[in-house]
Amino acid sequence: MFVDTHVHLNADQYDNDVDEVIHRALEVGVERMIVVGFDRKTITKAMELIEKHSFIYAVVGWHPVDAIDCTEEDLVWIESLAAHPKVVGIGETGLDYHWDKSPKDVQQQLFRKQIRLAQKVELPIIIHNRDATADVVRILKEEEADITGGIMHCFGGSVETAKECIDMNFMISLGGPVTFKNAKMPKEVATEIPLQYLLIETDAPYLAPHPYRGKRNEPAWVTFVAEEIANLKGISIEEVANKTTANALKIFNIT
Repeated sequence: MFVDTHVHLNADQYDNDVDEVIHRALEVGVERMIVVGFDRKTITKAMELIEKHSFIYAVVGWHPVDAIDCTEEDLVWIESLAAHPKVVGIGETGLDYHWDKSPKDVQQQLFRKQIRLAQKVELPIIIHNRDATADVVRILKEEEADITGGIMHCFGGSVETAKECIDMNFMISLGGPVTFKNAKMPKEVATEIPLQYLLIETDAPYLAPHPYRGKRNEPAWVTFVAEEIANLKGISIEEVANKTTANALKIFNIT
């Protein structure tokens, strides 16, 4: 059994075949999927999916790229949705300095607000970090994010940064890039970080693993992530599946 801890089945790319995509995932043992909503449209679609499928759960929050569009009303709405028993996290939030749609100070302010919201509703927080590691780690420490802990989504940083995040009560989630030949740091993290701190994800429809790199990703392919971690650690894929599943169920408080 596998858990895809971060997937966007609510993306437009699945509008025509989401049921088939879900079926393929179930066929290969991906028995739970965490769908992440990050704006009004994707959150609404995530909520629809969790009502339809017993094995799908939702994370709700606001993406840093679109921070400039987020209103106080949006945050109140997200907080209200957090009361749903199948909403299991807040996010994805964080910082993204690659794109310049939202100014850094606006991103940081919204990031802090969502950390506080997660603390208020007592849910883990799912972190998006692109080209902003120093500020992400600093803000997590300043806001005492270890109170709720959470997940460093699609982690691409160093082993040292991974350990720093683990010390703040965060899990390290690896996705498709760990399977790329030139992915030095993700492979080092997969090798050196103990399995008890690791999760697996696809971030589908993005970041498809080798040998499907460049294609539309889907949750069934989280098995390639698990297989690569198993190879790097010299253990069985079953051990990776069992432990990362247990980790996911624990952090999301899913029975």
